[in-house]
Amino acid sequence: MKKTISEYEFTNHPVLQDNFSYFGRIALFDALEQLEEDLGEQWDFDPIAIRCDFTEYKNIQEFWQDYDRYTYQCMSDIEDETTVIYVENSEIFIIQNF
Repeated sequence: MKKTISEYEFTNHPVLQDNFSYFGRIALFDALEQLEEDLGEQWDFDPIAIRCDFTEYKNIQEFWQDYDRYTYQCMSDIEDETTVIYVENSEIFIIQNF
């Protein structure tokens, strides 16, 4: 049995609110919905797994606090390693943890 999660339910889930900005949650919701559509399969909504699988960064400088700045000198270096979800009109981005 599957339950469809609306954007409202997704963006207002407490686990996700604690780990992603509002606009980050919208971008993540859109990206996960697009992935479901591309793959032609539905996923179970697991906010804890989402929290563990993805991390939001305010900018690349914050990313460099967790990862080597010489290995990942620019966004394309990060994109070569993992999925990157951009938040429109900002420097914020979300990566799938690697």
